[in-house]
Amino acid sequence: MRAAGFMFASTISFGFMVIAIRFASQTLHTFEIAFFRNLFGLLAVLPLVIGVDPASLRTQQLGRYFIRCVIGIGSMLAGFWSIGHLPLAQAISLSYSTPVFVTIAATLFLGEHVRGRRWAAVAMGFIGVLVIVRPGSAEFSTGTLIALLSAVLSGIVAIQIKQLSRVDAANTIVLYTYLFWVPISLVPALFVWEWPQGTAWVWVVAAGVFGTAGQVLWTHALKLGEVSALTPISFAQLPLVAFAGWMWFGESVDRWTWVGAAIILTSNAYIAHREALLSRRAASEAPTAGAKPGE
Repeated sequence: MRAAGFMFASTISFGFMVIAIRFASQTLHTFEIAFFRNLFGLLAVLPLVIGVDPASLRTQQLGRYFIRCVIGIGSMLAGFWSIGHLPLAQAISLSYSTPVFVTIAATLFLGEHVRGRRWAAVAMGFIGVLVIVRPGSAEFSTGTLIALLSAVLSGIVAIQIKQLSRVDAANTIVLYTYLFWVPISLVPALFVWEWPQGTAWVWVVAAGVFGTAGQVLWTHALKLGEVSALTPISFAQLPLVAFAGWMWFGESVDRWTWVGAAIILTSNAYIAHREALLSRRAASEAPTAGAKPGE
């Protein structure tokens, strides 16, 4: 129950971050929103590492962090742009396709063996994406491809985080990510710089705080519970942002977005279930530390 509570709180935090980004997009460029989200996110995460043993925050993977953060900024900019320019429900529905691309990236970069049932779930996820994007139809726009690009890059980042976590602790990964993100995101922001005015400050601060809170709560949830049980809870973000889009931005959600989202979410749930099942199987088959052959 604690894990489910953390996951639900994380989902709501990310939902509020999306809403804050949408409000900020009314007066600020995407590049600036990304920079301020990272800046205030860093300020929010610093208290979490105060008092932590400095030795635990050292790393030998600075080059890998830089590459991970450059790709992460690309994903962030594409995702933030889609939040600001597409209907919120459509942008978030397409972001849910990330696990599909994680599965593909895992086979390419980690050499993971993916069996037929998970490939079938991946294919189902692609069908859901096509239902939402509808290439060749009157509703198709290049904006949906930008949202999809964000999901692809996010999938690559997830694999890189897996690689980093083999050596570094979670707090180390979060800290170095923000330390790289702030200056990297500042560079494009300088070309379109305008100081936020009035309530725009509220929205960029909220985006940073809610985004960091969502990451921390998500980490705690996964420490306490299984991914397969917790992943469906994260889908609560979709009705939240859809309601916000209708309430504050006059958006409506067509039935094909709901159908495509349902297909993608079903695919995600199965992929998460298979990941958890295989992890438990691998753990049960691993030899006990210190055990002798035959024991």
